[in-house]
Amino acid sequence: MNESHTPTSGSARLNTGVAHNARVWNHWIGGKDNYEVDRQVGDHVASIIPVIRDIARADRDFLGRAVAYLTRERGVRQFLDIGTGLPTADNTHEIAQRIAPDARIVYVDNDPIVLVHARTLLTGTSEGATAYIDADVLDPGAIVERASATLDFSKPVAVMLLGILNFVLDTGKAREIVRRVMAEVPSGSFLVLTHPTFDAEVGGELQVPAMEFWNANATPPITARGAADITAFFDGLELLEPGLVSCSRWRAEPGADLVVPQYGAVAVKP
Repeated sequence: MNESHTPTSGSARLNTGVAHNARVWNHWIGGKDNYEVDRQVGDHVASIIPVIRDIARADRDFLGRAVAYLTRERGVRQFLDIGTGLPTADNTHEIAQRIAPDARIVYVDNDPIVLVHARTLLTGTSEGATAYIDADVLDPGAIVERASATLDFSKPVAVMLLGILNFVLDTGKAREIVRRVMAEVPSGSFLVLTHPTFDAEVGGELQVPAMEFWNANATPPITARGAADITAFFDGLELLEPGLVSCSRWRAEPGADLVVPQYGAVAVKP
């Protein structure tokens, strides 16, 4: 079952004259869905914080490990992927439905170039469901309401917020978004989250100047947070081992030694 709620107005909002996060991120992971302005800004950011490409790849690898673990080991069959970004190899529905063909996935984004590419996402299994909705993380009520057309919120849902709360500059508002979404899912649901940090212990010192350049030259504005503020997003939930760590180290293969200034964690709602 495949569904699309992509509005025709998406292309009207597309601005190719200013670097945009979804396209720059795509450039960092070696994609082709970007413009010259995105490559220029992305390369300059990489000159400030050379590990940025490692961060982008580590975030995608974390997604793969988290989705596979939750599907295979915890029996999750529903995923709400908020701020999915541009489709690339091994998206959430591909990983989950490879393990459980009946898995149901709803992608959420409000970026116009992502809307243009939404059809690429909508190629899931006939046994499951893959849907895409145009909605803003700042409106969690609308996200849940529209996602309920595909997901059964009486059964566990894995809520995925990978690299998205860093675009909500007000920490209190970001916490409220998480609280409201997690209030709508039942016991046994999960929160999967990554977030950039300026913490020195994971090499985050260069995040601040890199983000200052980004905020002056690209959109949307972004912020990093420390471990304490990021951990607070999981209030009321139970963190799974190994807790909040560099996303490159979360349940990584033995011998993996890359550490990036991007925290990642998975928690369950008791």
